[in-house]
Amino acid sequence: MSAEVQNEMMRRGNREGSELFRKWFQGLNQASDEGKSAAYVFVMGSLAEILHAFDMPIVMPEITSLQTAVRRKSADLLNEAEDHGYSPDICGYVKADYAIQSRGGEHPLGRLPKPGLALLTNACNTYLKWGEMWGRMFDTPLFTLDIPGTRAKGTQSWPGDPQFETEKRYVRAQIDELIQTCEEITGKEFDIERLKQNLEYSNRMSAAWKGILECNKKGPAVFNALSDGTVYLSVNNVWRGTEEGAEYFERLLEEKRWMNENRIGAAKEERHRLAFIGVPCYPIFKEFSELFTDWGGVFVISTYLWFASGGNNLGVQYDLEDPLDSLAEVTLIHVRDAMDSMFHPEQVLLENLDDFGIEGVVYHPIKSCRTISTGLADNRRELMEKTDLPSLFIESDMMDKRVISVAQMKNRVDAFFEGIEMRKATRLQEAAQ
Repeated sequence: MSAEVQNEMMRRGNREGSELFRKWFQGLNQASDEGKSAAYVFVMGSLAEILHAFDMPIVMPEITSLQTAVRRKSADLLNEAEDHGYSPDICGYVKADYAIQSRGGEHPLGRLPKPGLALLTNACNTYLKWGEMWGRMFDTPLFTLDIPGTRAKGTQSWPGDPQFETEKRYVRAQIDELIQTCEEITGKEFDIERLKQNLEYSNRMSAAWKGILECNKKGPAVFNALSDGTVYLSVNNVWRGTEEGAEYFERLLEEKRWMNENRIGAAKEERHRLAFIGVPCYPIFKEFSELFTDWGGVFVISTYLWFASGGNNLGVQYDLEDPLDSLAEVTLIHVRDAMDSMFHPEQVLLENLDDFGIEGVVYHPIKSCRTISTGLADNRRELMEKTDLPSLFIESDMMDKRVISVAQMKNRVDAFFEGIEMRKATRLQEAAQ
């Protein structure tokens, strides 16, 4: 293998993903400069394929907010929102976005256009209250997409089941209503052929994304689900339903399969294969990741890559012969799977332990997201009852550095890895006897 080929292939997806991310922000900044408004949507149930059919710029406020933390700019935004009456213990994403909107869309990466439509889902209770905030600030039209969730763990129904078909018709009626709303807001007539094309791009993206996730089954892992995975997620969401997004993920799959074939791992030395449950610690993102990589720990899977991709990890394909009905069906499957990944992570984890060779699990509840964090202690308890897998329960926040103690986290992480290594040494000793 030539050095030229290796240099071109290694981390190509990270480089190209970062470029696409900058391009997205540049487009939003241009829309703001031109006085255009945007559709504000969330990662679960974005229906981006419909919005692209109306040429609406798309803002994903979860992503624009977390970027302020990654760039260490969130502290002032959180303080400003709290000065205006927002409680310290509510979603940090919302507070950061409130301050951004109060500053006329000013963001570390550019300026965001105002919300001209808010598409909300019930996948997270905060989404609904977030939309109400834009309604008060800008008189933004709000559209709520109500997705029937599973009734209990393990009760997901599928196409053909009478209950599923009833719920699909309910979602389809809402999609028809959304199309009418978009026509009224944009003054454009809905183009079914544009939707078909956008769905075809999403099919390609989804198939490739599923393949990429499966590449980490083989050792060594070809990407770190915590650090590299966050880059991939950004493209998955902001370029969904576009040719650029489809091509990016197909090239990324090519890169990861090449790494598999040449047994090239993402880490210099992979010593421990881990699973991550929760949302990353963005205010100290690099340092947080290094707490694990310094021990040779690589996150080979993460529930974040499931629910924050809006269910796109499943690889489910749209039927282009019946696009609207298929869109309702896949949206129902996707959003429910995303919610199940948040509320019952231990179920999916138990199904993947052996395939991914998991040696330890890290649970990361965060102060300002109760949707993600509530129940993680119970999830961990169930994992401990059903396996003898080492696990770590470590708390911080996704936005607020005031509640983060790196020294305390390091002590907990070090003890976690010391336990894993002692466990390995004991097993080797027993095997040698």
